[in-house]
Amino acid sequence: MLYTFLLSLAAVVCGCGGSDNDDPLPSTVNITLSQESIEAPAEGGTYTINVNTTGKEWNAYADQEFIIVGAKNTAAQTGTLTVAVPANPTTSVRTGTITVMSGSARKSISVTQMAAEESPYYAPEGYQLVWQDEFDGNYGYAPNENGVPRTELNPDYWTHEVKSAGWVNHELQNYVNHKTPEGKLVTELRNGKLRITALKENGKVYSGRVYAKVKEGWRYGYIEASIKLPKGKGTWPAFWMMPVNFRSWPADGEIDIMEEVGYHPDYVSSSLHANAHVHSNGTQVTHEMKCAGAEGEFHTYAILWTAKNITTYVDGKVQLSYDNRGLGRDDWPYDDPFYVIFNLAWGGDWGGAQGVDESALPATMEVDYIRVFQKK
Repeated sequence: MLYTFLLSLAAVVCGCGGSDNDDPLPSTVNITLSQESIEAPAEGGTYTINVNTTGKEWNAYADQEFIIVGAKNTAAQTGTLTVAVPANPTTSVRTGTITVMSGSARKSISVTQMAAEESPYYAPEGYQLVWQDEFDGNYGYAPNENGVPRTELNPDYWTHEVKSAGWVNHELQNYVNHKTPEGKLVTELRNGKLRITALKENGKVYSGRVYAKVKEGWRYGYIEASIKLPKGKGTWPAFWMMPVNFRSWPADGEIDIMEEVGYHPDYVSSSLHANAHVHSNGTQVTHEMKCAGAEGEFHTYAILWTAKNITTYVDGKVQLSYDNRGLGRDDWPYDDPFYVIFNLAWGGDWGGAQGVDESALPATMEVDYIRVFQKK
């Protein structure tokens, strides 16, 4: 009798437990990755990682700005993660971590990038990298959904000027946004370079002029770019800076880090413009030097800009140096933020001073990188 009663009681208890909670206890979410570490070379690269989770969705983020993460099919249990690592402009190894999350589960991917080789053109001691574009289609945003690096400039950083021929300096080119009316590219990223091309289409010449961080710019610093200049009479490539809060010229200043005209090949110049020194009355501050192979080869052009002095360089050699003489804004309007400009003009007051040779078109200016350093 007692045995039968105990069996009956056990059955009642089990039955009551099941009726209070019909759902099974939640299971642990598992995340599986096709690889859990990335070892990138100094020149950078793009990587694709397969993600599988037993959860309903997933996502990922990186703890370092130089690691660019893109995710596809995050609302499914299976997806892909694209990781872009731009070229390392420093001589130090860079490390970071990508975290993949699904529900309460977390999985880490370690990222290590080799250091760049020592270069004589890096910033002076005490300066650190604050912004760069290596023009590999990765920097600042992820590759496209297929993991392929972008071929256009990042619109978060760069702005195209759009102006008709004759806008300034009687130049002959029409500046357009990215491409001509028939779709030919005037700016593109190819093989890790920014290419700015001047070309003729239906009787008009088109080219590109682009601004870096036009609404912010930088105030002081060491700024360096590696550039290959085009060939041909009529070309007028430039790497220069204008004030963010521009009101009038030359009162607000202009900083020309590098200019060259095709009829005087391989001679590059730097100039400063202000009310007290401007080319229109022959008082500009300028200097020209020969840079053998500037047309057709990459050379480094840079500026070291402080509150007391501006010095420009060609391959590490001083081109121009100008001190703040304490004479006021007319002589030194260079304490405001300025933004960087790359452009390729055609003809104009200086570029076309000895005519133009249209057989040189299309002509292309290439930029390997732009790097901005400021004091720590």
